[in-house]
Amino acid sequence: MTIPPVIDTPDILVDLDILDRNIARMAETVRAKGLTLRPHAKTHKIPEIAARQLAAGAAGLTVATIGEAEVFAAAGVTDLFIAYPLWVSPGKAERLRRLADTVTVAVGVDSAEGAAMLGAGLGPAARSVSVLVEIDSGHHRSGVRPQTAADVAKAASDAGLEVAGVFTFPGHSYAPGMPVEAAAQEQEALRQASGALAAAGHNATVRSGGSTPTALLTESSVATEVRPGVYVFGDAQQLELGRCGVEDIALTVAATVVSHHASTPGTPERFIIDAGSKILGSDRPAWATGYGRLIDHPEARITALSEHHATVEWHGPGNRPALGDRLRVIPNHVCLAINLVDNVAVTSGGQLVDRWTVAARGRNA
Repeated sequence: MTIPPVIDTPDILVDLDILDRNIARMAETVRAKGLTLRPHAKTHKIPEIAARQLAAGAAGLTVATIGEAEVFAAAGVTDLFIAYPLWVSPGKAERLRRLADTVTVAVGVDSAEGAAMLGAGLGPAARSVSVLVEIDSGHHRSGVRPQTAADVAKAASDAGLEVAGVFTFPGHSYAPGMPVEAAAQEQEALRQASGALAAAGHNATVRSGGSTPTALLTESSVATEVRPGVYVFGDAQQLELGRCGVEDIALTVAATVVSHHASTPGTPERFIIDAGSKILGSDRPAWATGYGRLIDHPEARITALSEHHATVEWHGPGNRPALGDRLRVIPNHVCLAINLVDNVAVTSGGQLVDRWTVAARGRNA
C-alpha cells in the first residue's frame, strides 16, 4: 500500500480492509470453538473499531480502566469487563455506580482486601457490579494462585458482590516459543480455580482467558471466553512471534526519510526517519530485533529511537531509500503507539477515507 499523498508524516495509518478481515477471522474462529469473544479495547481505544467487533459477534468489550469503560459506554457498548484488580477510591466507586446504572459491568479482584474495599465503596449498589477473580497462570504479575481463588471469592461474596467467575492473562505468551505452553498453563489454572470456586459453593460460570498469542490456541473444554486485543492491528512483536503475517498488519506509521547517516567502511548504511518514540512507542522486549519493522523492507532494522528520530540500518538489496522517501513502520507494541495520537488516518485501497478519534486516549484511571 502506498501512503496517500494527503498524509503528512509521521501519522498512524489504519488499513480498513485488513482491519475488517482481522476482526471477522477472529470472530469466526472463536465462534467455531464454542467460545465467547470479548476483545480488549485498550489496544485501539476507538469506538468505530469497537462497533465493528460487536457487529462481528463479540459479546462485549474488555477494558483496563474505568475511564476506558466510560468512553465505550458513552459510545453505546452495553457489556464491559474491567480486567484489572481495581483499588477503589470513593471517586472511583461513584463512577462505577454510575456505569452500572446504564450498562452491565464486571470488575477484576485479586485480594480479599480489594474485594472488601470494592464492596464497601459501592454500598447498596454492590450487587449491580459482578467480579471475576484474577488468577496467575504463569505471567507472575497480578492474580492469585488458582488454589486460593476461593478465598478471594468468599471475601467478595461477603462484601455483597456477585462472583461471576475467574480470569487470567497469559502475558508470558509474548515471547518466542511460549504461546503453546502459556495456553496450556492458562487452561490448567482456569480449571483449578473454577474447581476451587465450585467446591466452595460459588456458581461461577465465566472462565476467561486468551491473549492475542494464545486466543486461537484456547479450547472451550475449560475456558468460556477469550480477550485478545492486538489481533485487530497486528504489530512487530506478533510478527516476530509468528502469530500473524505481514498481510495481517492493519496499522502502520507513515514516516519520511529526513537524513542520511555517514557510515564507516564495513558497517551498514543508516538513515533517519521522522517517526521516533513519541509515535512508535519505545517498547522493545529483549528478544525483538529492533524498535519496529519497515513493512516493505523486511531486512532493515530500527536500531535506535529518539523522541522524533528513528535510526534505521539498511541491510536490504539495492540502495537505501532516498531523502524524502516515505515508508511505513510497524510498531513493536501497537497498544502504546495508538495511545500517543489523537486520531488515526483510515485508508482503503490506498486512499484516505476517514479519520477516527482515539476517544479513550489518556483515560488511564
